[in-house]
Amino acid sequence: MLGRPWESGKINTICVFAGSSIGLRKAYASAARTLGKAIAGRGSRLVFGGASVGLMGEVADAALANGGEVIGVLPEYLQRVELVHMHLTELIIVDSMHTRKATMAEYADAFVALPGGLGSLEELFEVWTWTQLGLHQKPLGLLNVQGYYDDLLRFLDRSVTEGFVKSVHREILQADESPDRLLRLLESAALPAEG
Repeated sequence: MLGRPWESGKINTICVFAGSSIGLRKAYASAARTLGKAIAGRGSRLVFGGASVGLMGEVADAALANGGEVIGVLPEYLQRVELVHMHLTELIIVDSMHTRKATMAEYADAFVALPGGLGSLEELFEVWTWTQLGLHQKPLGLLNVQGYYDDLLRFLDRSVTEGFVKSVHREILQADESPDRLLRLLESAALPAEG
């Protein structure tokens, strides 16, 4: 099992999946900043991808500005592509994307995906699969800013009705448009005891 077993209400470290882009709507960056502030305000640590750009930079900057502890995890080869955030509590340089995801998952008690692209979705679905398989018991959520994830959520519901996903596994993924409400949902999440 990756990390500690889940105890409802015990979120010391939150992993946020976020891209190196800010997207086309100002609401995305605003939500990232609100999430970073909310994480710090709860006394939780933030672990994220380690870059200073895009929504990654926004969430990290807000957590730091509000007295939060922020850990960045960045693959060595991305130091040349993504601008490294130089003001973190801790920066961990790893050898690969696989090690990056495993390291973030090891630190995390819960996961949140901001609006993002392929990388954010891939990270989210991998840790969700790990929960389904019983490799860890950690809640996860989508910050559904201005309905960004509405179509994905409908698809996921259809995957249940079509018999590809069990409803108990679909219910692991929480979603809300408010960072504070989403964090409260994660704190009270009931996860299946095993995959």
